Order: sequence, then C-alpha cells, then structure tokens
Amino acid sequence: MGSLKSEQHVNFAAPRPFVKRLKSDLKETFYPDDPFRQFRDDRRTHQLKKAVQYFIPILEWLPKYNFNMFKYDLLAGITITSLAIPQGISYAKLGSLPPIIGLYSSFVPPLVYAVFGSSKHLAVGTVAACSLLIAEIIGEVASPEEDPTLYLHLVLTATLITGLMQTALGVLRLGILVDFLSHSTIIGFMGGTAVIICLQQLKGIFGLTHFTSKTDVYSVLHAVFSLRNEWKWQSAVTGVVFLVFLQLTRYLRDRNPKLFWVSAMAPMVTVIVGCLVAYLVHGSQHGILTVGRLNKGINPPSIHSLNFDPKYLPAVVQAGAITGLVALAEGIAIGRSFAIMKNEQVDGNKEMVAFGLMNIVGSFTSCYLTTGPFSKTAVNFNAGCRTAMSNVVMAVFMALTLLFLAPLFSYTPLVALSAIIMSAMFGLIKYEEIYHLFKVDKFDFCICMAAFLGVALLSMDVGLMLSVGLALLRALLYMARPATCKLGKIPDTDLYRDVEQYPNAMRVPGVIVLQLGSPIYYANSNYIRERILRWVRDEHAKFDSVDGSVQHVLLELSGVTSIDMTGIETLVEIRRLLQANGVKMGIVNPRIVVMEKMIASEFTNTIGKENIYLSVDDGVEKCRDLAYNPQKTNPSDDNVELSAVDLRSGMISIGPWEEIWAENELNWAIAKDLGLENGLIERVRRWR
Repeated sequence: MGSLKSEQHVNFAAPRPFVKRLKSDLKETFYPDDPFRQFRDDRRTHQLKKAVQYFIPILEWLPKYNFNMFKYDLLAGITITSLAIPQGISYAKLGSLPPIIGLYSSFVPPLVYAVFGSSKHLAVGTVAACSLLIAEIIGEVASPEEDPTLYLHLVLTATLITGLMQTALGVLRLGILVDFLSHSTIIGFMGGTAVIICLQQLKGIFGLTHFTSKTDVYSVLHAVFSLRNEWKWQSAVTGVVFLVFLQLTRYLRDRNPKLFWVSAMAPMVTVIVGCLVAYLVHGSQHGILTVGRLNKGINPPSIHSLNFDPKYLPAVVQAGAITGLVALAEGIAIGRSFAIMKNEQVDGNKEMVAFGLMNIVGSFTSCYLTTGPFSKTAVNFNAGCRTAMSNVVMAVFMALTLLFLAPLFSYTPLVALSAIIMSAMFGLIKYEEIYHLFKVDKFDFCICMAAFLGVALLSMDVGLMLSVGLALLRALLYMARPATCKLGKIPDTDLYRDVEQYPNAMRVPGVIVLQLGSPIYYANSNYIRERILRWVRDEHAKFDSVDGSVQHVLLELSGVTSIDMTGIETLVEIRRLLQANGVKMGIVNPRIVVMEKMIASEFTNTIGKENIYLSVDDGVEKCRDLAYNPQKTNPSDDNVELSAVDLRSGMISIGPWEEIWAENELNWAIAKDLGLENGLIERVRRWR
C-alpha cells in the first residue's frame, strides 16, 4: 500500500480463457505442492524414471542405501520390535480381537509401507484409539464373545473399506478432507479416548471376567464397582507394580532423552517378567488371567473371510470410514511432525496411498487397521533410524517371532497388558496443550472439550462428530462474518493500516478506507453491505460537518480471493446506496480472479475504470483531488440522483420543497438510515 508513480495504471486486460482459469484452479485445489515440477525440462527416459520413483519411493532411496545407514536402521528396527510385540497383543485385546492378530498386523503392513511410504521416521503399527473405535462400532452388530469368527471377519472387512477409502483420497488428492479434523479435535479426541481406555483396563487390573461392552465413563465405572465380588487382590497388586515400573521408565526418559531405550524396552520387559511369573507360580490358579494359546506361523490369507452381507455392511462402512479418517489424521500429522525436526517434508497424499495399500493388503493377510502410532514413531526417531528400512527390520523380527516364539507369549498376563496400555494412555492426555488452547483461543478450547467430553461421556463417534461439527460451524462463521477493518495512514509513511491495531494511524478527512479480508459471495454479501454502511454511518456520527463527513469510500480488496455474482451485485448495490447520499465509491487493488469477474460482469464500466486504483495511497490522492476540484466529476456519475449530502453541502441548486420531496423519496429513506436526515432538513429549511 505504498505510494504510486503516476505512470503506473491498473491492469484491465481481458479475462483469461476459461480452460486456463479452470486448470489454474484445479492445480491450486489438488496440487498445491506442485508435485510435477521435478518432471519439467528433462528427457522422456528421465521423466519416466522419476515418475516411477515418485509413486514408489523405495526406488528413490534404495539405490543410495549403504551399510552405514543400515546399522542405524537395524538398531531402530530391533528397538521398535520390542515395543511392537506387547503393543500388538495389548491393542488387539483392546479391540476384542485374538492377540495373534495384533502380531500379524506388525508383519505385513510395515513391508508395504516401506515400499510406498514417503516418511523416513514413521513406524507402522496398531493404535489404541482405532482399536477401541472398531470394537465399539462392530460390537453393536456382532458380539466378539458370542460369535468371535463373525466379529473378526467384519473387522477385516472394515479394514479393507478403510484401505480403499484412504487410497482413493490419496489418488484423487483429497487430503483436504482430513484437514477438517483440526488440531483441537485430535487433542480432545485422543484425550477422551485415553480416559475411557484407562478405565476399561480396570477389568484387567482387577482380574474381572465379566464386563460391560459400553465405553462411556458412567457405564465402565458402574461395571467396575458393581462387580466388586470379582476383584482379585493378587491381580491388582501385580498390575500396580507393573504400572509403577512403566511410569518410572517414562520418567527417566523425560529427565534424560538419551535413555529413551529404557522406556522403549520396558513394555517388553514387563511381558517377559509377567510370563515368567505366571508360568512359575501358576498364575491362573491365583486369579492372574493370561492371554491363552498363540499358534506358530505367519499371517494366513484372509481374503475368503471378508463379509459383505448387507445386514452388517452399514456398520462395517461406518467403522472403516471413521477409523480411516482418524488414522490418516494421526499418521500424517505424526509423520510431518518428525520430518520437520529434520527439515524434511512428507507428501500427505502419498502417505494416504501408502496407508491405504497397507490396509488393503493387510485385510487380505489377517491384519486389522494400522497407521503410524506416536509412541512407536518416537522410539524409531530417537533410535536414529535413517530410512523406512527400520520397518523392514521390524517385519523380519516379527516374522521370526511368529515362526518360533509366539507360543511363549501365551503366558502373558492380561494384567501386564492392561498396565502397558494404561501407561501408554497417560501420555495421550495433553494437559499443557489443552491449557494452552484455553489461553490462546477459547473457541478452539471448546472444540477440544467437545471431543474430550463427548468421547468420555457419550461415545467415541458422537464425540468426534460434535467436535468436527463445532469446527465446521466456526469455519462457516468466519466465512459468513468476514473480517473488515478501517484503515488509517501511519504518520510519516505511505502505509495504511488497521486503526484498531495502530491507534496512531491518521484518518483522511472526507475519505474512509475499508479493507475486506475474505471472498465475497452469497453467504456474506448482506453482512458486508450492512457493515460498510455502518462504517459510513459511524463516521458521519463522529464527524458531523461538511468538511469532516464522508465523501469517498475506498474498498481495499487485496484480501478478497474470489467473488461470485451475488458479490458483484452487492458491490453495485453498495455503490448505488452511497451515491444516493453523495458518497463516491472506489475499488483498490482487486486480485486477478476478482478483476476478471468485474470485467466479465461489466462492473468496471458501471463503477468507472477511473474509480479502480492500484494502491490505497493512489486512491486517496485521487479522492483529494476530486474534493478540491468538484468540477472533475466522473463520467459514470452523470445520472446520479439528487442526494442528501449534496443538498447539505450546497454543491447543487435545489427547487421547491415539494419537488425535492417527490424526486428524492428514496434519498430520504437512505439518509435516515445513514443518520443524515437532520442535515438534509436543515439545508432545505435554510433554503426556504
């Protein structure tokens, strides 16, 4: 908004062809990161090679791979394997699935991600929130206790639906849909989920054999205390000891980040110690329940187990869609967070395709939903991984576990798994971030708490929808009530800034400069019209004199990214209302998309090209020039109706009272709305 040279002019070039504009809009919508830039100015063979590497990232980094990198990836892979075994068993139990399914899910999906994933640090595995969400939705149509086979088949089918949806979103470049799960929603959802998961683990801690299938806080607590006769003190003591041990290792890690491996190995140590104790003291005879039989062997094919019965399909699609979006939001956010620490980038759409393919393949190989869990990815990052090869290492060691060691984990106490889950969930309740939201943005805090309380007190899907609904409502409010502000001139500069933000900004006598900061379209056009008229009315109320009243209104449109036909008509109406009261309107710096609409709709002819300015400073100078030289009227204003301001300022002659009243009835109504009727009456009184 600086000063402008007189020889510079607004560009009124003809609008771009429709095809060119459509191509530009589609590029900005679906390809904002310009992924095809690497294929420009290159030979066809190189373009083909880069295209294959783009869609299959392993072909890009594998030829550059060396033994030095492998040493780090080997250490990281072994470390995350030690975490994947107890977490796989624990989260499978949380999802009411056979424990072996959790181990299967850490074998095949990591291999698929290593081929198609773009993150160097993401470690693939199952997550607690999605496990519980699947159990809640699928459990409504199939009981995991009464018909475990049907339940498992429906979960595998939901995993396929998740994979197909994620792949489609990635291929169609629709990652924008995941953006509707805001940071506040994710924090609240994860925190609420952590609360109900911790409460559900009281079943394992107290060694209960019966429990509720509901997930809300009231139902879980009611079940715990109504079944006091089933409480087993041996199980409770064991659980408390394991939980204290796990929390102590987390405390050591927080105090000294170099000891991350202590916290990473702690769940595996818990499982091994639990197995030894349960085996040596015959834990089942003392109220310590164990996982049960685990068979040797890698993943069996499960494509024949997929169930598309219309009776269950709605629940399956619901589970697949909701968990798929949650898994995408969590996995992509985590991958990007760790990439930023290394000044790297992660392609969100490629990640969607990778997640989708690993869930599709996983549903065919007895795996349920997987993504990039935070705890495992953090361990992978801290262990010094260099590439996605760490996922391959984890898959290899998991295969060895399935082939030779799986039966040993049959003695894993359920109380140990409950302690592992509870310890992991404590880290998902982000107290400091929730308080930070409260301090910075109260509405974001409400969105967060809607998810938190909705998940904890109602259900996971209801809590998620409440939070997303509030976030969408906020977005709609921002669009329907866009920001507008009055600009003033900063002393000793040519800059014009918001007078509320810069109280020392000076008002330009007779000119009011208003800045609009959003697209102008049907949903907000009425508000924009009323807000501009209010600015003018308030200005007249503050400076009620001929010299101080508003004679020109400049609309600064550099922040208006688009406009529709309703918006154009609104500008025409605003101009007419202002002109009827002797106030001229000008447009400052419309963007190319807005200018093209103005030219196509002939708005530039309506307002006059001489009333469209390149900068605020240029517009203000022209308005001052017109104020000092009234004879320099604009050609587009020749047929303007007699106005209240013109009458008050004595700029034109007037006829008999009745003639003024008859010819300017509309002006009286508008003048009254703008608070100018007193000036008009006074002028006519003086004439009479």
